[in-house]
Amino acid sequence: MNSAFGLPLALWIAAAFVLGLIVGSFLNVVILRLPARMEWFWKRDAREMLALPDDGEPAPPDLVRKGSHCPHCTHPLAPWDNIPLLSWLLLRGRCRYCRAPISKQYPLVELLCGITSAIVVWKFGIAWQSAAGLVLTWVLIAAAGIDFRTQLLPDSLTLPLLWLGLLISLAPLFAGTRDAVIGAAVGYIALWAVYWIFKLATGKEGMGYGDFKLFAVAGAWLGWTALLPVIIIAALSGAIIGVIVLSMRGQDRSVPIPFGPFLAVATWIWLIAGDAILTAYLHFTGIR
Repeated sequence: MNSAFGLPLALWIAAAFVLGLIVGSFLNVVILRLPARMEWFWKRDAREMLALPDDGEPAPPDLVRKGSHCPHCTHPLAPWDNIPLLSWLLLRGRCRYCRAPISKQYPLVELLCGITSAIVVWKFGIAWQSAAGLVLTWVLIAAAGIDFRTQLLPDSLTLPLLWLGLLISLAPLFAGTRDAVIGAAVGYIALWAVYWIFKLATGKEGMGYGDFKLFAVAGAWLGWTALLPVIIIAALSGAIIGVIVLSMRGQDRSVPIPFGPFLAVATWIWLIAGDAILTAYLHFTGIR
């Protein structure tokens, strides 16, 4: 599709990039605030179950109502300090008020969200697949960011994404309902089995339950046939990048590295380039 509503596709791709930058700014809020709120609620529920007194600790800021502020001096940010990517560049990565360094996570997440959003629209054009693909992309970025920082994959992200994948299979947009249901079930059970085999053999936990759910998301959105290539891409990239990161940090290989970000990347890669990768593989192997 070269145009829609009288506008060229290139303009829609540019608009998707800008939208991605804006959404990426909000995803930074989700990545930073959601784990803190989850931990606060866990502690509150634990105190209630154990009949312990309230410790008086206030709830961390929510995702929407609390405005952006500097984490160092807590000064509220003006609108011109919160322009995605541009503000960080103009401020040279430092707070306008206290000159403390601003984490590179902010521009990196915004830029990543902008680029991937543009690629989704370039791939699928002005279609329902683009709308669904954008939602999948954004939630995968948030989930990967949280897992990378905290080694947590929140159910509040993975489970809605799983159910949404099953619902859109009724259309279908990426996979039919039969393939999606089988994919979700096999994706969860496969990593659940690997988890228990590894735990029984070593006495250690090799991954978390969030990884099972995220792999089920891949199956629900892309169908069961995508599970093998997704796990291969995730495992290979995880092994290579993991060794590099541990070497750069001077840490040994016993240090755990979250697997969720690699599952998220592999799922997105297969969403965008699965057909091309499969075609290239078949051509290379001479199968057809």
